[in-house]
Formats: sequence, structure tokens, C-alpha cells
Amino acid sequence: MAGRMVRSCVQTALKAVNSVVGLAGMAVILYALWMLRAWYREADGLHQRLPVPWFIYTFLGLGIFLCLLTCSGHIAAETANGHCLSCYMIIVFVLIILEGAITADVFLNINWEEDFPPDPSDKFNEFKDFVRSNFEICEWVGLSVVAAQVLSIVLGMVLRTLGPDREADYDSDDDANVPARLPLLRNQSQHGPDYAEPNTSRRNDSWKLRILDKVRVVSGVN
Repeated sequence: MAGRMVRSCVQTALKAVNSVVGLAGMAVILYALWMLRAWYREADGLHQRLPVPWFIYTFLGLGIFLCLLTCSGHIAAETANGHCLSCYMIIVFVLIILEGAITADVFLNINWEEDFPPDPSDKFNEFKDFVRSNFEICEWVGLSVVAAQVLSIVLGMVLRTLGPDREADYDSDDDANVPARLPLLRNQSQHGPDYAEPNTSRRNDSWKLRILDKVRVVSGVN
């Protein structure tokens, strides 16, 4: 009982922490859709075909990836399956490594902007200006997302150690087997100790008839 309560608490905590990553993904998707709408509106005003804005599509793909990761994390938390939890933790760990590498490149490399291709939509520069003007807010948001990812890995490891709830499976199997046993118990309770099966009575009658026939044959010979 205590193990089941602990497992339920860990599952709830993992879902809650995983929801933070999902909210971040939804925010990124909305921001990317807003930039994409402004970009296509600008392209319609110029009446010419502009190159593909890689920054907008990268942001959109990142948001979709975070939402899919959140869905897989909820499934892994609900089922408490070891393989699902392992895959989820590996993906989150790789994502944290990539985020750390990009952050280190931005802070340690002076010419980090040269590592990215030119953005025709100029939304990349707008995003940089927004981050610089709201650096403290962006810093807290980034740290919150990273902390949620780290906590999701820790909670996933704890849940994987606890394993799935096998007691519930045993209870459900027992409940499923009870109705199959009830008819037998009812039949036994309905029939008394003197009850005889129809096939048994028929066999006894045929045996008596054979004995009578043999007696008649012997008496006729005498």
C-alpha cells in the first residue's frame, strides 16, 4: 500500500514537471506562428518570392518537438514502463546537452553569430534584441525549463526503480477469474449430496437390464 502511494506521488510529480516543458513548447509554437504570419504578410506586400526563413521554421520545429516530448513523458509516467522511461530520459538528457552546448557557445565565443546562417526574415536579430532587453526574465524562464528537464530525469529514474504497479494487475486478474468460478460453486450448492448425474442413472439402468436378461436366459435353460 505504501509503495503504491509513493509510486502515485512520483507519477504525479513527473507529469507536473513535464507539463512545464510542454507549456514552453506551446509558447515557442505560438511565437513561431506569429513570426511566420508576419513573414508571409511581408512577402505578400513585396510581391516576390523570398528565401526560406530558417530561424522561424527552427523555432516551430523546436516547439513541436517539446510538445511531443511532453506527450511521451506523460505516457511513460502513466504506464511506468521501464523502456518508455529510459527512452524519455535519454532524449531529455541529449536535449540538455544541446542546450548547454549552445549556451556555452554564445557566452564563450565572441563571434558566435557567424556559426548561424544569415536569416532573411531578420527575425533572428529581433529575437536577440528582445532577449537583451529582457535578459533577467529570459534567464529565469530558461533556468526554469532546464530545472524541469533535470527533475524529469531524476523522477523518471525513481519511477523506473519502483517499476509498474503489479499489485493492481494481480487484483484485476483475480477479479476477472471470480465470475468464471461462481457457476461451479452455484451448481455445487444447488445440488444435494444425493444428486446423481443423468448419465450415471442411465448406466445403472442398462446394467440392471443386462443382469435381468442373463437371469431369464439361465432360468429358461433350467
